[in-house]
Amino acid sequence: MGIKPKQSVIFFIFFALLQSTCSLANADEHEHSLALQPDLAHQRPEQHSHDHSEDTHDDAVQHQAVSLSKVQRSMAGVEVTKVYTNVYAQTYYAPAEVKANGYTSYIVSPRTESVVMNRYVVLGEKVQQGQKLVTLFSHEMAQAQADYLLAKNEWERTAKLGSETVSESERLAAKTRFNAAYGQLIALGLNDVAIQKLHSPTSDTLGQYTLVAKQAGVVLKDNFSQGQRISAGSELMLLADETTLWIDAKLSVNTKFDLERVSQAFVSVDNRDYVAQIIQQTHTIDTQTRTKVVRLSVNNESDTLHAGMFVDVRFVVTSEHKAMVIPESAVIRGVDQNWLVFVEQVDKSFLPVQVKMGPQIDDQRMVYGLPEGSRVAVKGAFFIASELAKSGFDPHNH
Repeated sequence: MGIKPKQSVIFFIFFALLQSTCSLANADEHEHSLALQPDLAHQRPEQHSHDHSEDTHDDAVQHQAVSLSKVQRSMAGVEVTKVYTNVYAQTYYAPAEVKANGYTSYIVSPRTESVVMNRYVVLGEKVQQGQKLVTLFSHEMAQAQADYLLAKNEWERTAKLGSETVSESERLAAKTRFNAAYGQLIALGLNDVAIQKLHSPTSDTLGQYTLVAKQAGVVLKDNFSQGQRISAGSELMLLADETTLWIDAKLSVNTKFDLERVSQAFVSVDNRDYVAQIIQQTHTIDTQTRTKVVRLSVNNESDTLHAGMFVDVRFVVTSEHKAMVIPESAVIRGVDQNWLVFVEQVDKSFLPVQVKMGPQIDDQRMVYGLPEGSRVAVKGAFFIASELAKSGFDPHNH
């Protein structure tokens, strides 16, 4: 049976559509096959690329350490120190003034109203115990000296008389008057030597008396002139034994440290240090200067410190907690502005290690991130860094 023309056209169109569908299916299958192939086809190259990256990192780690010859170490002054976490010392400074030791000072003053007749020493002069200082005149002293001489003569005469001539009560009264007159001279400032001189033909005029040094020392104050009338108790001179002096340090109220944790204290003047000991501290604040006074004692047998001098006091305070503290010279900035230290390795090379900075402790710095016992280059770190820069290596692979 023959195919009609109309049926022929329809069959052709159906056949073309069927062929097109088969082609699309093959194409999809081919694309799906290709989509599965890259993981297999490129798996080895990717693995090769990863291996190459690890090799590069290993090379970087191997080459970031800097090796120095003995000559380079010597020229750069490289010093290495093992560092550990430990207690540390922090220094506090305070202005201070040297003062006479109040416990070894002596004020020279008349005990009755007097007039200055003569002086024998001047301001700043060193005197010995018993040395004459000043001669004064006093009406009260004249009366006391006269009463003493009369009482002494009466007692000596009475003591020679027998009991049949002088009663026991009269004898006791004479002795009492003598002792009282003697005590009055002592109270007015005369010593035994001065009192004995009253019996000498060459003794001073009644009313005149001389004050002598009760101790060896230096004349620190001299507040009188010859001919001046001085009231009782007025300070004529101040004698001080300067072998031990006081140092009054003024600490700001913002300075907060426990004085009980002060391990050492030094007085500094003219590039010289003197070891000092804390002996007192005030519990009040000066309302004008907003400071409190800490008093120290310092040995001055060399006689180089003197009352009135201004000095600096350095308090060395031991920390309450442990920390890792290294010299600031050991820390440098890396290319990315992070802080680095150079740690010596077993082969004597130096490896840059990043650390976190803590507070400054005098000329040292508290750091975090270093293992205990690390051998850190505390001197010469800048030279090591320059050698690292010459190699063109960035420690942080930037």
